[in-house]
Amino acid sequence: MGPLQIKDILQTAPDNQSVVVKGWVRTKRESKNAIFIALNDGSTIHNIQAVAEPGQFSAELLLTVTTGACLKITGQLIASQGSGQTVEVKISDIEVYGTADPEQYPLQPKKHSLEFLREIAHLRPRTNTFGAILRIRHALAFAVHQYFNEKGFFYLHTPVITASDAEGAGEMFRVTTLDLNNLPRTDDGAINFKEDFFGREANLTVSGQLEGELGAMALSKIYTFGPTFRAENSNTTRHLAEFWMIEPEMAFFELKDNMDLAEDFVKKVITYALVNCKDDLSFLQNRLAEEEKNKPQNERSLPLLEKLAFVVDNPFERLTYTEAIDILLKSKPHKEGKFQFPVGWGIDLSSEHERYLVEKHFKKPVILTNYPREIKSFYMKLDDDGKTVRAMDVLFPGIGEIIGGSQREENYDKLLGRVKEIGIDPENLWWYLETRKFGTAPHSGFGLGFERLVQFVTGMGNIRDVIPFPRYPKSAEF
Repeated sequence: MGPLQIKDILQTAPDNQSVVVKGWVRTKRESKNAIFIALNDGSTIHNIQAVAEPGQFSAELLLTVTTGACLKITGQLIASQGSGQTVEVKISDIEVYGTADPEQYPLQPKKHSLEFLREIAHLRPRTNTFGAILRIRHALAFAVHQYFNEKGFFYLHTPVITASDAEGAGEMFRVTTLDLNNLPRTDDGAINFKEDFFGREANLTVSGQLEGELGAMALSKIYTFGPTFRAENSNTTRHLAEFWMIEPEMAFFELKDNMDLAEDFVKKVITYALVNCKDDLSFLQNRLAEEEKNKPQNERSLPLLEKLAFVVDNPFERLTYTEAIDILLKSKPHKEGKFQFPVGWGIDLSSEHERYLVEKHFKKPVILTNYPREIKSFYMKLDDDGKTVRAMDVLFPGIGEIIGGSQREENYDKLLGRVKEIGIDPENLWWYLETRKFGTAPHSGFGLGFERLVQFVTGMGNIRDVIPFPRYPKSAEF
């Protein structure tokens, strides 16, 4: 089973019992009366203090006990004599697993910028900030699987390599085994992909949705949770080239059922983090408050825990896209020309519009439905008016859209017509279309970018800081 983790030792009643603690040195300080070593093993944001007497260990050994070194400490667990912790370890033995030259080790006990820490992503999990983020990320992932399992969903592994473009965006990473220095060509000079590994063009997936729908047409309720890829040349704080998507698909669910599930789902997984990650969330809230001290009052965001409670405690407001446009057209920011982007029926709402609805008008999370068909994907079910589709977007404070979904078009002829209308070759989606010919049924689903959720829950400003090793243009270092 291995040694006890520090989080467990910190919760153990002290009785001079022998303990073994293993971890990395955060700090070491010496006084004339004692030597104090703060050790952390990543199991908690809190360090455990280990105390030795002056002269108890050789100077040569103590020189190797520096920030970043990895130690095994054996001693007795006693009540702490100082403030800040209830227990500490009275050291009887120190074994140094690995040293860390203080002249070279980049994580010294001082504040480091997030930009600098991205350059040392192999070490940044050892910081308080990134340790907290990764523990919360784990808790949210666990909550996702737990939620769907309890709701009777089946976890479906959809392909990472695909020949389809689910979004129709075309910004995909190509997968090939062809020799780029000696590409096979057809008679007209085009690359001959029939000579490639799969005998056709193949790419990294942008979504597991289409394959997920196939699973729902047999298992009724499935979800995917896996990596997806977008080859957008984007350097914003909201985009990654590699990220994880959660995509449930449900047979016999119509638009209202889809909205009900989405609202319940995000509330439950955020509640799980609130209950199980209290110390990490409190640390990140204090960190965020410190960062925002120099901002004007009107530019500061809600305290982190208050923002999460804002989502969990409020029923989500539900309205149509058309109703939202009417609200925006009548709004003070629109009338005074303060919106950066124009407002009008048919626009793809920007983040500022979405945030106005959530933060200023309704003061609660919002679900918008029934968007214009022209700005939504081909697979969404057409409304009776012929102008809108049964789409739904869930909007949160601070970030705008966090979930996008819809009732899927189950009518073969309507779906085929839409596929042709936007210029997709039906032959490339024959298998998807065929499910509408053999036992079609109403069905719905949605997608949630996992990193967007982690970013919301942790309060981090840049999405590159909520995934262990971010991938973005010109960066695949680690």
